[in-house]
Amino acid sequence: MGKRDYYEVLGVDKKATLDEIKKAYRKLAVKYHPDRNPGDKEAEDKFKEATEAYEILSDDKKRPIYDQYGFAGLEGMGGGGGAQYSHAFTDFADLFGGMGGGFGDIFESIFGGGSSRRARQDDNTGASLRYDLELSFKDAVYGTKTELRFSRNELCPTCGGSGSEAGTSKKTCPSCGGAGQIRRNTGFLSMVQTCPQCGGSGQIIEHPCKACRGSGYKKESKAVTLTIPAGVDDGRRIVIPHQGDAGKNGGARGDLIVVLHVRSHEYFERSGNDLYCAVPVSITQAALGATITVSSLDGRKIDIPVAAGTQNGKMLRIKGEGVPYSGGGRKGDLYIKVMVQVPERLSAQEKKLLQAFAEAENPTKEPKLIPLSSLAR
Repeated sequence: MGKRDYYEVLGVDKKATLDEIKKAYRKLAVKYHPDRNPGDKEAEDKFKEATEAYEILSDDKKRPIYDQYGFAGLEGMGGGGGAQYSHAFTDFADLFGGMGGGFGDIFESIFGGGSSRRARQDDNTGASLRYDLELSFKDAVYGTKTELRFSRNELCPTCGGSGSEAGTSKKTCPSCGGAGQIRRNTGFLSMVQTCPQCGGSGQIIEHPCKACRGSGYKKESKAVTLTIPAGVDDGRRIVIPHQGDAGKNGGARGDLIVVLHVRSHEYFERSGNDLYCAVPVSITQAALGATITVSSLDGRKIDIPVAAGTQNGKMLRIKGEGVPYSGGGRKGDLYIKVMVQVPERLSAQEKKLLQAFAEAENPTKEPKLIPLSSLAR
């Protein structure tokens, strides 16, 4: 049996936020965890499946690759080719921390969450930032370059990111002794919590830097140029590495994650790599045949032959005038729907000619029904 789609596994929409993904995974992890289902192979498999899905969809680098290329795109990345749960397990504190009743602490004690949380605190990588970019329909189809302006955290030049005034330094937290955690014994359970005084860092600032108020950061504006490839979809995420917040103590910068929002077009629609539009033709053009000129999405004029006897709703296909495929070199097609226009007002001469045509045609007054299947696009 093949793998199920990761969004289907977690029961979330493809546009789900990270919080929605965490919430869905939390629910499944609690339900199917092996400790709650000893000896239940089916529950164990469901737990592993959900954890693998969360591993990918909660990762800002892996998720956009999966969205675009599916399981094949994850080969060699530590996902899609077998469960690798390091990322999911280190997030247990976030997943279960908000459940109340000490539930998050219980999970931390069971899975060694204290060390996982500390490992995250010791990670000096800066935070990643999200940038929502609105694109025109045309720019999404053909690609474009645009300048992004945003604010990000830079290390405070006054304290160098330490958060302490010049000549002072951080002190070991007296509550946790520098461990970043405190342990509580409740009955037969021993639960570990993040130290509330130092926030898990193990250190406290006695004399905060006045320039940054102890945060270690200053906001600065930044501009980067982003090249958007042709054929991007609405909701596509583009990761620009190392353009997020600065890291502390030599840590790497976070990333800038650009989420694309494509505006609709007045005349064109898209389905995959194909474009669709509609054009009006007169009764005589449809009946006798004609060559009409249609404007493409990029403004070029294309001559389209309309065969004699063309019916209303007929789809005309123009090869290679659609959306470019990823990697370039090939495009989808353009489909033009013919809309035969019936004149609402006729001159005396036009009416006379049509009456003569009707007499020659002698149309039936009892037409047969047309199967609805023949009207589908």
